[in-house]
Amino acid sequence: MPLLTVHNQQISWTPLLVLGYLFYLLLGAMVFQLLEKQAETHFRDQFQMEKLKFLQNYTCLDRQALEQFVQVLMEAWEKGVNPEGNSTNPSNWDFSNSFFFAGTVVTTIGYGNLSPSTVAGQIFCVFYALFGVPLNLAFLNQLGKGLNAHLITLERWVQKPGRAQVVQTLAATIFLTTGTLLFLVFPPLVFSYVEGWSYGEGFYFTFITLSTIGFGDYVVGTNPNKHYIPVYRSLTAIWIVFGLAWLALVFNVGADLMEKFLQLKWHKPDLSLAEGATIKLEDEPEQPRIHIPS
Repeated sequence: MPLLTVHNQQISWTPLLVLGYLFYLLLGAMVFQLLEKQAETHFRDQFQMEKLKFLQNYTCLDRQALEQFVQVLMEAWEKGVNPEGNSTNPSNWDFSNSFFFAGTVVTTIGYGNLSPSTVAGQIFCVFYALFGVPLNLAFLNQLGKGLNAHLITLERWVQKPGRAQVVQTLAATIFLTTGTLLFLVFPPLVFSYVEGWSYGEGFYFTFITLSTIGFGDYVVGTNPNKHYIPVYRSLTAIWIVFGLAWLALVFNVGADLMEKFLQLKWHKPDLSLAEGATIKLEDEPEQPRIHIPS
């Protein structure tokens, strides 16, 4: 275990990592509260004012009737029915949308805007996820290994030590640049055009989706005022799968680099303990090195 040497005493860095993790969560909580709480209060007050204006314009309604209608709208939204438009809106459970939903289940994205409403559908969803999530992890693992294998093969082409580092850096740069363009830069342009979002909203949806955070505030193919091609959401689901594999590999590399940084920075041997002692390095077996996939 990597140790931190302070005044000739070795301390495990695990508690420091736990404290750093908690500090990061507390920092995020404070920043999100600072940025979002005032806006939430503004929207809540604005919504109440709109309800009062509605009651003033339609005096035949009372507050209780309006609250009941709002409750109906909320229940419809929770069941995946968009209150906008009319009954001619496309079904949320046609094959393309169902395929997209199946992808959000096995990838654990879970936008939350659509879920099974029948008991049979809920039971099937549980068992479908029970086997589908491990299957998805195995698939993404193999896909990630395939991507990593191509980078390792590229490194082996170069035998000279002086050039190996250059090729390794070049391969990592190509991998990151190509993936960033295919999964983070170009898709927001498509979503902005099809969905009518800004580029920032499209980029936000892209990252939140591929990182499996999946808030559900932005979901493709749900605007009843737009006409989508039948395979739009199915193609999006396929893009999500490959994007997940790429971003997961990037996250793994980042985590490995962070761990290696902590080990190099904090795993400092106490040189004072070695004074007067004779160490025969040639008699000791070589320790395995940590390999960071690139």
